[in-house]
Amino acid sequence: MNSSPLRAACAVISALAVLSLASPVSAQQNPAPAAQQARALPQPAAAPAQAEPAPAAIVPSAPQPAADATAPSESRPLKSASAGLRELSPWSMFMSADILVKAVMIGLAFASLVTWTIFIAKMIELSVIQRKLLMALRKISDARSLAEAQFALGAKDSVLSSLLGAAMREARLSAGISSDTGIKERASSSFAEIVRAEARRIRLGMGLLATIGATSPFVGLFGTVWGIMNSFIGISKSQTTNLAVVAPGIAEALLATAFGLAAAIPAVIIYNYFSRVTKGYLELVSRSSGAAARLLSRDLDRTHGSVNSRAAE
Repeated sequence: MNSSPLRAACAVISALAVLSLASPVSAQQNPAPAAQQARALPQPAAAPAQAEPAPAAIVPSAPQPAADATAPSESRPLKSASAGLRELSPWSMFMSADILVKAVMIGLAFASLVTWTIFIAKMIELSVIQRKLLMALRKISDARSLAEAQFALGAKDSVLSSLLGAAMREARLSAGISSDTGIKERASSSFAEIVRAEARRIRLGMGLLATIGATSPFVGLFGTVWGIMNSFIGISKSQTTNLAVVAPGIAEALLATAFGLAAAIPAVIIYNYFSRVTKGYLELVSRSSGAAARLLSRDLDRTHGSVNSRAAE
């Protein structure tokens, strides 16, 4: 009976000892979940604070991949457009023009070359013959007869020499004819033929200048119309109205009109200039014809005067 209480007391003491030993272990093990809970509890409050700057950091970086992805697709049309552009210099436009437009421009360039060649040649010719004729008129200004005037001129070939030769030939052929009026009329007819021949000779090339000046703008316009037609056909085939595609063809077409104007404007100006200069030269030729007619009249008067004096004797 006495041993059972002792055993119960010993069991209680051993249980208390076990509890006392287990309580520190549980105290050491329990703070870990509490610390974990303490760490886990502030996170919901701190998460919004960290989530607020997140959009500012994410917004600039998020469009960058999209921009990088779209950059090649945007740069390709720019590269293709720049590759389609051509240098719009006169030579490049000429080389890329249609074959008919090229032929028109080459023909107009040749016409312009002909115009300037005629200008240089006629300038030299008119200045030389006009100076020679003026000098010849000064030489015969004091001559008293056809023979003296021809001797003063010498063997130089000029229109005045031809007029004096025609007067002397008519006087020789009309020897023995007493009608001075008939001789003068026949001599005047010969003078008129010489003057007309000289006018035709000096106007050589003027008709070509007039033709170039009158037709070159229309020839250039024909090339422009043809080139614009081809440009519109190309626009319809490409199915685009982009100015970078349309402008080169129209510029090539308009170049033909520029060639036509460049050939026509100088031709018209040169033609008008030579018309005035030729008119002045033909006036000198008319003066030469009048001088030859006066010398012939003097010779006829002397001849008839000497005949009358001999008859009086």
